[in-house]
Amino acid sequence: MSRRLMIVSVCLWASTLLLTRLSAVEAVPDRAPLATFPLNIEGWQNSAAIPLENGILSVLRVDDYLNRIYLRGGAFLGFYVGYYESQRQGDTIHSPLNCLPGAGWQPVTHDLARFDAASSSDGGDARTLTVNRFTIEKGLDRQVVLYWYQFHGRVVASDYTSRMLMVFDAVRLNRTDGALVRIIVPLQRSDPRAETDAYRAAVEFARAAFPLLSRYLPA
Repeated sequence: MSRRLMIVSVCLWASTLLLTRLSAVEAVPDRAPLATFPLNIEGWQNSAAIPLENGILSVLRVDDYLNRIYLRGGAFLGFYVGYYESQRQGDTIHSPLNCLPGAGWQPVTHDLARFDAASSSDGGDARTLTVNRFTIEKGLDRQVVLYWYQFHGRVVASDYTSRMLMVFDAVRLNRTDGALVRIIVPLQRSDPRAETDAYRAAVEFARAAFPLLSRYLPA
């Protein structure tokens, strides 16, 4: 009986500690606003900042975001970062797996892409990033998409893994801040090498942008 009582007491204590931890006010580290993200990145020049419509913002409920078009030579791409200070009250990151079909885009292919990038803008050691790679289409239009979740120094491709790690960090660090990072490159359908070229452009931009994100997405 005493052993059972001890087990029950420990479980109640652990549950109370977990609930207290999950309901505590989060201490979000200082960071730079995404509006100050560089306009020129290794030859990629920002050509437009596209504000999200109020209806979209009311669904996404981001605390800060970046939505720009970058150009380099004859290539152009869309770069989006949506940052959440907290994901405790239902303000969770929306997966592109749900948003893109809702906008009429259908996945054609899906796999993982891996590439090396510097870990920070001060020339930190290179790290291997594993991200999602999609080819999507709507009517006659096709695009290559790279996206990943970035939080607390991690880069995560899996929707499910990112959610599990976020719960773990809520207990361990009392933090649930995080971001979705997405790069979209339209394909030139008349060019047989279009998909390869679009993927190469997306990876080159990701390599250039990733070290800079450490100022905006705290580790």
